[in-house]
Amino acid sequence: MNTTVYLSDLDDFERFNTAYAEFFGSSAPPARATVEVARLPRDAKVEISAIAVR
Repeated sequence: MNTTVYLSDLDDFERFNTAYAEFFGSSAPPARATVEVARLPRDAKVEISAIAVR
């Protein structure tokens, strides 16, 4: 699994990282890239794109 995380404010990274770890667990979280973007649709604070293989 691989995720790309788009944050509207990179200052929120620590809070996001905590929630991400709670959701995926700390033993083997998926590979991730995180980037700050100028704006997201509907003024969202975070958007996540995920690719998973079953």
